[in-house]
Amino acid sequence: MYASKQPIDSYASKMTDEKRHSVYDGTSSGTYKRYSVLFKDYEDPDALRKLAGKVKDHTLSHLPKYLEQAEKKLTENGATVHFADSDADARDTVLAILKKHGVKRLTKSKSMAAEEIHLNPHLERNGIECLESDLGEFIIQLDDDIPSHIVKPIIHKNRNEIAETFLREGIAEDLNNDPETITRRARSYLRKKYFEAEAGITGANFVSAESGRIALVTNEGNARFGMAPVPVHIVLVGIEKLLPRDKDFGLFLNLLGRSATGQQLTVYTQFVGGPRHPDQPSGPEHMHVVFMNNGRTDVLKSNCREILRCIRCSACQNVCPVYRQSSGHAYRSVYGGPVGAVLSPILFGDRFAELADLPKASSLCGACNEVCPVDIPIPDLLLRLRDKAKVEKVKSVGALPMAPFAVLATSPLVWRTAMTASKMMNHLPIQYTPVAPLQNWLNQRTLPKWQGGDFRKWMKGRQSETTETKESSKSPSND
Repeated sequence: MYASKQPIDSYASKMTDEKRHSVYDGTSSGTYKRYSVLFKDYEDPDALRKLAGKVKDHTLSHLPKYLEQAEKKLTENGATVHFADSDADARDTVLAILKKHGVKRLTKSKSMAAEEIHLNPHLERNGIECLESDLGEFIIQLDDDIPSHIVKPIIHKNRNEIAETFLREGIAEDLNNDPETITRRARSYLRKKYFEAEAGITGANFVSAESGRIALVTNEGNARFGMAPVPVHIVLVGIEKLLPRDKDFGLFLNLLGRSATGQQLTVYTQFVGGPRHPDQPSGPEHMHVVFMNNGRTDVLKSNCREILRCIRCSACQNVCPVYRQSSGHAYRSVYGGPVGAVLSPILFGDRFAELADLPKASSLCGACNEVCPVDIPIPDLLLRLRDKAKVEKVKSVGALPMAPFAVLATSPLVWRTAMTASKMMNHLPIQYTPVAPLQNWLNQRTLPKWQGGDFRKWMKGRQSETTETKESSKSPSND
């Protein structure tokens, strides 16, 4: 087999069959469920996702206005609003809040924004115990691993590996890979931690600028558990998560659940309007919302701004043939798959040269665009980033040089000559060519017979026949 040197191919070639099957099964099941639920419930789901795309586009075009409106409403609700320009600003802001309230232990609900800025290691270096409460993220933390999927962070692991982790960490007394038993053991362990925590950190799926309400969705209820007993709640959210109105929640929550896991709605949907009111029995007394930029305004100014519509549903990851064969770890960033191939190189602008190979690791099949609930033209954005790499003369390791083909495909005379001359390949012993990748490739395949130039001859002959037929039909002798 041809051994590509592209980073994603190299990673995929070293994956175990077990891991590859785990990723393939996990992504395939999500895709099938999505089709079943979406098309069963809506006559024209395509119209819905185009509407969602327009709402997000409108919001991004008026982002300063909606950020100001959200800040005003959140403040009126009793929350404290912070703005963080960079990843360091966001980490320092969260740390300062925790120190102000004397927090030493906290629970965290899954947040891609926190993963993006590597928040956990920063807090732990500063003496704060940070426990992940999402089951998948909890297992990732125990294994000192990193997530490989937006919605299913341990899609690359199977239940046997998880059972072994629990036994190793003393969470289980025996090796039992029954999913229900694993879940029950994790729940028993985590519930004690909720009561020991002094703060809870969550992300936000959406924020309404109209009311300042924050929408949080989980399938385990861990965000609710994390907030109920603690005095401090910190929301870390990217500035692109804003929606103009409360009624927009209806559209986006329906699309998110169906696109992410094939559910009509996620099991727990929570709307947080601010800290606990005096007449409420429980809940945080202090609520801090940190709006994080971290390169998003640069993305907004680029020709790939549509990627900021993303609602982190992972539908594009589930359907992508490259992701299914390589897993999210191959993308070398917190965001993997098609969305990561666009977002990572431009969001982390100083790493563009390092990540410029990601847009090239795509077949441009268009499946990611078809499933995207906010109609992001991902294949178009991948092409724009390939062009950016070319303009900036960024070389990608292992990428095949396309310049000779560009000359061939844009010069009609050269193209015709090459096609005609290609028939010589039928008489050359190319199986003996001293090029190792070509020999490896030919060991498994047989090239079809070259027929360069035949199509042009056929086309010319057909055009002549058509012309003669038309002239013949105009002849007076036929009247």
